[in-house]
Amino acid sequence: MNLAAKRSNRKPFPVHILVFLAPAVIIYTAFMIYPLIDSLRLSLYAPNENREEVFVGLDNYQRLLTDDLWQPRLEGAIVNNIKFFAIHMLVQNPIGLLLAALLSSQFIRGRSVYRTLIFTPTVLSVVLVGFIWRLILSPLWGISSDVLAVFGLEQYDKPWLGLEETALTTLSLISVWQYVGIPMMLFLAALISIPDELIEAARVDGATAWGVFWRIKFRLILPTVGIVGVLTFVGNFNAFDLIYTIQKATAGPNYSTDILGTFFYRTFFGIQLQPGNPTMGATIAGVMFLIILTGVLLYMFGWQRRMLQIEL
Repeated sequence: MNLAAKRSNRKPFPVHILVFLAPAVIIYTAFMIYPLIDSLRLSLYAPNENREEVFVGLDNYQRLLTDDLWQPRLEGAIVNNIKFFAIHMLVQNPIGLLLAALLSSQFIRGRSVYRTLIFTPTVLSVVLVGFIWRLILSPLWGISSDVLAVFGLEQYDKPWLGLEETALTTLSLISVWQYVGIPMMLFLAALISIPDELIEAARVDGATAWGVFWRIKFRLILPTVGIVGVLTFVGNFNAFDLIYTIQKATAGPNYSTDILGTFFYRTFFGIQLQPGNPTMGATIAGVMFLIILTGVLLYMFGWQRRMLQIEL
């Protein structure tokens, strides 16, 4: 009787939830999950003499990692991607945190205007941003030399996008300028959610402004710092559009700005008279997926677990 009564008291399954979730799940599966799985499947195949796809297992991955034609390009793309990511982590995110800390202060007037101005480049077209910065930095008709001359820094005027040693750093800083608004808004949302009582109590105890930020605010937003870090990692190892817009698929000069995204595009779709190789392109996509998955897992089982232990 008790079991029957419990069963009768159970609430019916909310079918309407499935109705609302179904469109999003179907669209996400069709445009994200299925292409990902099919790309991983394609990386295990290769065309034979009759141009028919045959299963080769991990041979494509072995070829990518050991062949003299593929291994140097893959290694260079990974190294450049790491540099690209490091510049964003060391420049973009600290600047975003600094701007968020300043704009969360009640002593700054017109905070909403500053937030809008800083966030505006984020919503601009990457093609537009790349074209504008290419014009600005052009050694022929750009205005970078005139701007440097105003501050007496003419000796630093160089073709920043045309030199191997400066091209990748320049592109990374352009990307930082465009997307610094995203970490700023995430940090700002976390900072303004901190109760004012904690801040006032710390000030009553004699804490300085730096002490309040470092010992209270920063520690309370550590989960957001982790989220911003993993979003930066995923976004940078998926990057493609800015470098393609400014340096084209060749990622010049001499592949100095080549990252995994441009390497994948060049391989899969081909370039100039070189035909595309879909199976090897899918293999590069598989390597990108494994790198990103590893980074996300390290965040989940490393940083996030540590944050949970601190909260407990």
